[in-house]
Amino acid sequence: MTLQKPIVNKLLLNCLIFSITLAGCTATTPPPASDPWTEWNHGAQNFNDHVDKYVLKPVAKGYQFITPKFLNDGITNIFSNVNDIGVTFNDIFQMKFSQGGQDATRFLINTTAGVGGFMDIANKLDLPKHKEDFGQTLGYWGVPSGNYLVLPFWGPSSPRDTLGLIGDAFLNPVTYVSIFGSSAVTAITAGTKALDVVDHRDELMTNEKILSEGAVDRYDFFKNSYQQNREYLIKDGKQDDNDPDLNDESSYDSDHKSTGSANSKSGSGTGVSGHSLKLSTPE
Repeated sequence: MTLQKPIVNKLLLNCLIFSITLAGCTATTPPPASDPWTEWNHGAQNFNDHVDKYVLKPVAKGYQFITPKFLNDGITNIFSNVNDIGVTFNDIFQMKFSQGGQDATRFLINTTAGVGGFMDIANKLDLPKHKEDFGQTLGYWGVPSGNYLVLPFWGPSSPRDTLGLIGDAFLNPVTYVSIFGSSAVTAITAGTKALDVVDHRDELMTNEKILSEGAVDRYDFFKNSYQQNREYLIKDGKQDDNDPDLNDESSYDSDHKSTGSANSKSGSGTGVSGHSLKLSTPE
């Protein structure tokens, strides 16, 4: 089970650097050219699966059992609201000034009228939630992804996105509260981070069975889903004309048109959400 919600502290930053260092020297047999760190990645994924099975999942089940839905939704909204600060900065870094204005307005509205973000008032005012992070910003400016990399306690990533995690830490105000706050404040901050992880793990309960039973090879499933999703987010869903798999649209167009026609008649539609596969979400 992979994890996407950040647990940003000094230990994690050290772990990120440590994992990159080890990833290049763990293979004892020639790995596939497309996945040279496969031995390390399999070990890290197995480690993450055990942490999830014996720690996160039991805690999340207890959290789900004792937490009323309105409170559960409110806690999720609070963490999402704090995340909008980093989203706004990354909008600006990617020259998306209009979207940045929307996300800044979203944060202000939810912080004030939404009681610190407990209620997502902005969504009702047609200010949707966007997903932008520093890894996407690096991709926007042409930094290559690098090899697939599974991080302990985190999940699917890459050298570029690992640097992105560090960048996101500097854009998160909670980081500075942890560093410059008193010991009591630091303890409270650590507790909120732990709650964030548990709350996020709770969100994944409904998708877990599908992911566990539907994937023939869990490793390849998470790897491919993560890489495809990151490309989708960086390109904002725009098609790559050089990708032969995406250029063969003959069958897709006919199916899509018929499906779209059926949806329009029934008054329903299908939305595509750019979101990391959160059981490492390979937000």
